[in-house]
Amino acid sequence: MSVEKSEVDVSFEADNNLRNILQSCSKSAEVGDLNESGNAISELLKFLDSLLDAVLSEPDNEHVENNAFQALALIHQYICYSTNQEVVDALSFELPKAVSKFASISSRFFDMADSIIDQFITKCGPRDMLSILCNTLGYSSEMTKAASYIVLPLAGLSKVFVLIKRRQFEQAKEAIPIILNVLTAVSLESDDEELEGVFERAAEIANSIYEVCIKLEGIAKEKLQSLLGLYVLQCLALVSVSLSYKASSCHSLVLQLSQISSYCGLSYLSLLTTYDVQTVAGSVFGEDGDYMVCLSHVKHGAAISVIWGHVSEEVACAAKEDLIAIKDELCDNRTERWQAIGTLKHVLSFVNFPWELKKHTIEFLLCITDGSISGNNDDKHVEWSSYMPILFSALQAVKMVIMYTPDPELRKKSFAALKGVLADIPISQRFDILKALITNTDSSSMIAIFMDLVRREMHTEVCSRTSIVKTVPQMDNETHPDVSFWTPNVLELVELVLRPPQGGPPSLPEQSDAVLSALNLYRFVLMTESTGKTNRTGIVSRSSLLKVYNEWLLPLRTLVTGIMAENKNDYDELAVDTLCTLNPLELVLYRCIELVEEKLPQSS
Repeated sequence: MSVEKSEVDVSFEADNNLRNILQSCSKSAEVGDLNESGNAISELLKFLDSLLDAVLSEPDNEHVENNAFQALALIHQYICYSTNQEVVDALSFELPKAVSKFASISSRFFDMADSIIDQFITKCGPRDMLSILCNTLGYSSEMTKAASYIVLPLAGLSKVFVLIKRRQFEQAKEAIPIILNVLTAVSLESDDEELEGVFERAAEIANSIYEVCIKLEGIAKEKLQSLLGLYVLQCLALVSVSLSYKASSCHSLVLQLSQISSYCGLSYLSLLTTYDVQTVAGSVFGEDGDYMVCLSHVKHGAAISVIWGHVSEEVACAAKEDLIAIKDELCDNRTERWQAIGTLKHVLSFVNFPWELKKHTIEFLLCITDGSISGNNDDKHVEWSSYMPILFSALQAVKMVIMYTPDPELRKKSFAALKGVLADIPISQRFDILKALITNTDSSSMIAIFMDLVRREMHTEVCSRTSIVKTVPQMDNETHPDVSFWTPNVLELVELVLRPPQGGPPSLPEQSDAVLSALNLYRFVLMTESTGKTNRTGIVSRSSLLKVYNEWLLPLRTLVTGIMAENKNDYDELAVDTLCTLNPLELVLYRCIELVEEKLPQSS
């Protein structure tokens, strides 16, 4: 027997088997035999799975692929012309799952599977199909993560939403969490090309709900608008994570979603300042706490929505926003500015966002903390301490950008933004924030940076106090009120580095940057207090000098000299690097020891 004859026989046999299975489905439905109907549908599903397996195992076999396609075409024809609603209803529960698996083979399979689902939407009730398609989306965690599989049920859902005529909000409230959970899962698993189709359908769903929304009135409309707003913000975050920042498809989707966001009343200023995800979600879902899982990135979406407007004037226009006016408002109002900083941190702290968007976020931060802000008009009404955790977490996020960005320019801008946010914090709270940053940082280089910022703050205060005394000569240094950084707390900060809480001297050379910066800070404070004949920090008291000398400096000298001696005669790269790292530290350490030894005889 020839190969061609064999293939024809196989094709005929497959076609005949499928017709027999479909005929069995019809007969069992006609007589109302549910058990037999279930068996026939199971047989149909097994048959389709066997065809799919054959295509996937032989991707270059055109004949096998044609067999599978003809099977889908026959099923489509059967559903189109079937007059038995019971059969169609029974098949609608299972076939959307089965045919969606074929979508990844080629565009013609995709189109045929789409047509089959469309027939079910046409012949079955939209509320039933909403439930069926949601079930299709989430029936298998493995399939749910396959972008090509979920495109078809998503497309079907976008068509179903507009067909529902009653209780639209209630229906959407049940479906949206399922859709968002699937979108979130697939966005972390698939590549850009596959995800374009997914998010195009996700945007179509948003547009469909919008079409429903504009026809409603009253509370139902308000609740559906709120739900749509949550959906759009979650999608904005996922689109920004999943698609290439520079891709035209990404920009197009952001435009669409931004337009709908505007319809939902989500102004940029409200998103940055007063939008509370839990409050909004609570008004939509009631006391059902499970909803927050599907809204895991809405806060990120709120922030990134504004950043996209900052990136693209076209997006800002689509959202009907004036970025210049918003930035001016934030510069003029400290409370709103702090709220905005707390919102923007979600972009900086989320590891999946591209560096380009983080860079634009840093630039936005620089715009609203550029040193020319007024921000004092509402100080009387601000409970500063309540905002400090928000600002601290924002600074932590900026710190992470500084540490991990591969872009030197972004690192420089991020450091400027960090200083800008710190400068916006009242000086009475600033020291505590810097201390918290130091104690919550493992990086020696970052600790050194924060220590240096403390020294700069203290230097600025000294210069400011000197200027005041020169302007009003009768004022004595001692009668000028103490300012926040010049307190014994600064010595506690130095001790955290030079004598870590876990005991013993610091680890060298790993902590050399932090140690060098701490020594420089100690030297600066000691020299300034000695020169000014003051003791606001307690640094020149005898007990303090003895403690520093015996517990900080001498153990550190022993450690440094030991490491230097060990590496002095080695010429490998590690030894040379160690010596180069410790040389400047050794110089400052010995200068500190000299200063303390000079000061001890004078102390009381």
